[in-house]
Amino acid sequence: MGLFSRDRCEGKTPEQLAMMRTAGLLVARTLELVARQVRPGMTTLDLDTLAETHIRDHGGIPNFQLVPGYRHTLCTSVNDEIVHGIPGSRVLEAGDLLSVDCGAEVAGWNGDAALPLVVGGPEAARPEDLELSEDTETSLWAGIAALRVDRPLYDVGAAVEDSLTDSSTRRGREYGIVEDYVGHGIGTSMHMDPQVPNYRVDGRSPKVCDGLTIAIEPMVTLGDQDNTILEDEWTVVTRDGSRAAHWEHSVAVTEAGTCVLTALDGGRERLATLGVPFADITPA
Repeated sequence: MGLFSRDRCEGKTPEQLAMMRTAGLLVARTLELVARQVRPGMTTLDLDTLAETHIRDHGGIPNFQLVPGYRHTLCTSVNDEIVHGIPGSRVLEAGDLLSVDCGAEVAGWNGDAALPLVVGGPEAARPEDLELSEDTETSLWAGIAALRVDRPLYDVGAAVEDSLTDSSTRRGREYGIVEDYVGHGIGTSMHMDPQVPNYRVDGRSPKVCDGLTIAIEPMVTLGDQDNTILEDEWTVVTRDGSRAAHWEHSVAVTEAGTCVLTALDGGRERLATLGVPFADITPA
């Protein structure tokens, strides 16, 4: 795949980070809106229209639409769909596990984030789906906590994997960490160098530089991580039919600390519980 040839890290200036915080907040508020509005009987296209309207009304551009061949604002991946699910006529049902991936560009700078939702709320969920979502989110924050200036970038993936191994032991089940799709740099484009694995990687790692901005996005399955792409040439599904969850945040790391660009509070509360210095980046 050539995954590990992309090892260049470039930092952003304080002014550029402020622009990225603006884009990140728009993504965060769009996902908050989707989470508040989703309900049984809606289609995935209904959610896509809602998100596009919100982003454009607040001065942004849906950056997924800038990807050649993709014309939607969200990726909506349901149940055994891991990532890149295309919004359409599918009617959501109570208990569906829906991973929503969203991105926006504001004044040339990008944000990208994802979260799983249970249609109908937690009371409609299978317990194992709630646990999958919780454990995937925990692994995301473990990866964020491992992101430090002058440390190897691949510490992030090792921390994600270790967190999921711990959760697997505690739950008495095996999780699959999807290896074919990884995190990435983000800035003036949504997808940039370096690539950010969600699992332990041997060998030389890029070193994290001051002002680095990346998207960390573990994708985890309740069964085997083996996957395939449907005939639409976008939607990635588990081969064994097991459900999947996708969590993602765009993150900035500086000498002063870390800011989760796509978290409403910048990650301040969660980072404090992890003992990670918080860098307060004011949006432009």
